[in-house]
Amino acid sequence: MLLAIDMGNTNIEVGVVDEDGSIRCTERISTDINKTEMEYAVVIKTVFELHGVKDEDIDGCIISSVVPPLTHILKSAVRKLLHISPMVVGAGLKTGLNIRLDDPRTMGADLVVDSVAGMTEYGAPLIVVDMGTATTITVIDKDNCYIGGVILPGVQASLEALVTKTSQLPRVSLAAPKNFIGTNTVDCMKSGIINGQASQVDGIVERFEDELGYKCKVVATGGLAKVIIPKCRREIILDNDLMLKGLKIIYDKNADKTGKHVKK
Repeated sequence: MLLAIDMGNTNIEVGVVDEDGSIRCTERISTDINKTEMEYAVVIKTVFELHGVKDEDIDGCIISSVVPPLTHILKSAVRKLLHISPMVVGAGLKTGLNIRLDDPRTMGADLVVDSVAGMTEYGAPLIVVDMGTATTITVIDKDNCYIGGVILPGVQASLEALVTKTSQLPRVSLAAPKNFIGTNTVDCMKSGIINGQASQVDGIVERFEDELGYKCKVVATGGLAKVIIPKCRREIILDNDLMLKGLKIIYDKNADKTGKHVKK
């Protein structure tokens, strides 16, 4: 089985993927720049124990990270726990993705992984929405090329800014209000954050398609996608496992070169 880890700015998704690509288990833990390799090793071990996964069941590991200072610590944690050298998404790995950006080196690992999974699972042309600390909406065109997209503040970041930059607005839960038009402060905030983000997604997708000149499939993933996407008017596929699927695909493309079971 494969240990697949996606390190974001707010959360780390830890998943175990079977040889056939099915997701055995997945958990989200907080990204903490102050944790040591031992602390992360204990957290991963706890995830295994909760889901009945034995250390010896894991014969490979791949990491996607957008937090460079923690990448080495997480790699060391995996080595300490499993005696396996993890693969890290980045330069030198085969992805099968044709990137048409001004500077492809600036493309985040998470966007690469999402795009590889989306293109494999759903085909092109495709628009991928990833709702994490930031919301990214990106495009794979009809020629299977990744051509770019937009980045906007994520749901939680928007809410945090609203609360911390005002004097009287309270912290609210991210539960959708009954009506779009709020009739009290809390519902007005919820509608603004949730329905506002949904409206942004709808509007950006529509403008992407206007610029491209053709329709695209749309797939969404990320921790808060399940809250926002049901409020969108556009038909959007919700795939919470897109990142783990992409990590498995990339691992398999590179396993022969790197070695499936590297023990030290």
